[in-house]
Amino acid sequence: MTSQTIDFVPAVAPVSDSDPIVGGRVELQLLTTLKCNLKCTYCSLGVGDVLGSQTELKYDIDQLARFVDTHLKGKEIYVTFYGGEPTLNRSMMEAVMRRFPEFRYQLQTNGTLLDDLPDWVLAKLSNILVSIDGGEAITDGYRGRGIWRQVIKNLDKVHGKVGGTITARVTWGNPDTTFEELDELASALEAIDYLYWQFVADEMYFGDSVEKRKAVLVKLIDKFFASTDTLYPLIPVMGMVRNKLLPNRAQELYAGLTQCRVSTHLINVMPNGEIFPCPDMMYAPTMKMGEIQGNWLKKSPLQPTPEMPCETCEAFSWCRRNCMKNLYLGYVKQDERYRANVVEPICELIRFMGREIDRHDPHAWFAKLPVPVRKRLTDAEVYEYVEIMP
Repeated sequence: MTSQTIDFVPAVAPVSDSDPIVGGRVELQLLTTLKCNLKCTYCSLGVGDVLGSQTELKYDIDQLARFVDTHLKGKEIYVTFYGGEPTLNRSMMEAVMRRFPEFRYQLQTNGTLLDDLPDWVLAKLSNILVSIDGGEAITDGYRGRGIWRQVIKNLDKVHGKVGGTITARVTWGNPDTTFEELDELASALEAIDYLYWQFVADEMYFGDSVEKRKAVLVKLIDKFFASTDTLYPLIPVMGMVRNKLLPNRAQELYAGLTQCRVSTHLINVMPNGEIFPCPDMMYAPTMKMGEIQGNWLKKSPLQPTPEMPCETCEAFSWCRRNCMKNLYLGYVKQDERYRANVVEPICELIRFMGREIDRHDPHAWFAKLPVPVRKRLTDAEVYEYVEIMP
């Protein structure tokens, strides 16, 4: 794919084609292994037979250090350990943390092995993204019997040892997921600090499934605005409200491009050392943008193009294109089935969320917030570790 440029709003500086990383920070997502101890039914790494294809590192820490010194020098670096299940290669995690003690660290995990991590590793984590799918029945249906209880038990055990926050990461695939299930993750479980969800990028939006999700969204957004004393910790809603109140926040870390970071400062390193912009497209050779052993890096091939209809969308000013993988498949590759069954339903849900937020007059609500609650909404560090759009 050849990168194409578009005209951005005047306040956004142009992006240099010669600099692969936009701005002063970079998220270095290290896939410690593509092996996993679970077999979740919707796992995107199953596309192209990626999952399980690489179980050992083909580069060493010295090669990683040379790459960092060559291409990321002077940047603020935060590492996300990813997989597969990253804790299956704990020795690699520990080696990286010892070699680069000044970096910030996040772990994205299924949570089943969290209780095996040493206390010093937990203490250095700024955020843990724990994959969970809602309540016990739905989670176990996707992940296996007993997984929900095992994960919640582990979170209770480690929560006090984690240096930062714990975020429940929900792939919202089942249209029968209830408000009560998501509300429990957001507010009832003491070991969880934030709830973040993504609308599943799969053909699960047929029949009345979009309307079912909208009914749950209404309740979630109603609860978000019901209080001015505390913040209901739903990251997609938090992020949308922040972007509507402070439009520059929708652009400042991303050069006005896309909230999912793959166009600007997210690089995913496979166990074999190959680098891709999007963890869901590592099966596509055309997406390769670098390599650790060869010590090279180029600009992400996932860039906005004229085929993408985002600029005319009512949500553009605060959404900033959301998922580039979806836009690329739906509009650049012209996969009409994927666009109709996945991309367009998700975009409709995001527009719906924006309208529901506006219905609650977020400016008037924000004016009533005490300063600590305002700061948590506008400046939460967790925004740097997750896509704030669902």
